[in-house]
Amino acid sequence: AFTGEVFEAVAAGHATPHAGRTALFDDGTGEVRVFDTDAVGTGTLPPIDTIASEAAHHGVAIELSDGTLLSTIGTAESRSGVRHLAADGTELARDEQCPSVHGEGALKGEVVMFGCEDGVLLFDDGTFTKLDAPDEFGRTGNAYVTDTSAIAFGDYKTDPDAESYLLSALARIDTAAQTMSIIDLPDGVEYTWRGVGRSAHDDVIVLGADGTLNVLDETGSLQESWNVIGPWESPTEWQQPHPGLRVVGDIAYVTEPAKDRILAVDLHTGRVSAEATLDVV
Repeated sequence: AFTGEVFEAVAAGHATPHAGRTALFDDGTGEVRVFDTDAVGTGTLPPIDTIASEAAHHGVAIELSDGTLLSTIGTAESRSGVRHLAADGTELARDEQCPSVHGEGALKGEVVMFGCEDGVLLFDDGTFTKLDAPDEFGRTGNAYVTDTSAIAFGDYKTDPDAESYLLSALARIDTAAQTMSIIDLPDGVEYTWRGVGRSAHDDVIVLGADGTLNVLDETGSLQESWNVIGPWESPTEWQQPHPGLRVVGDIAYVTEPAKDRILAVDLHTGRVSAEATLDVV
């Protein structure tokens, strides 16, 4: 249910929960507000720690378990990297080798990755490491991770001028070996940023535009493929309604806007365990 608790913002952006804390990024001011995640739902807004960015931009921040913060660097025109900040906002380190930085994910051992338009940026124990994409333009903007695996997956785009939002490859990042490789999906399986998740077994779940739900293991090898909804086409704008996926444990929740319905798919069997018709798209 809605809590009725509103965090006012000039331009609301990413909300990033991690290690019991949630960081809200205001794109309009660059302000980061961090609070105890469990404090939401009490009826009043929780105590908030506030840290400023150098300039307003479309950014993201994540507070680590030691109380330090990772926060993106950018302006209204461009973004370049990530800062590591002490709890009081003092800068501890920065790396600006991540053009168009977007999207974050915390993995096993609290290694954190950020997407760049030419690879990914890793942060581990106070140190930044850039992994270059194999293509001159190889953008990762969304991270699909678990805190029990050192393997991250990201969306992967090689054509900056592509009009379609459908993608056919995933970036695979081994944060332990510090390597990045590209996984080509089976023919016909194309997805948007909204269509990838990770299961309780660290598998990668992909909702394809052909209507299939696909299970890949951590190597990127296809394990299962089930038809769950009808085929659909790329949205003309990324914000437009199109099928979405959210994985929780061993259940994949799939929306089908064309039929105003939501499905719960058992990832052990591929069977629809529950479904509902919605009164909104």
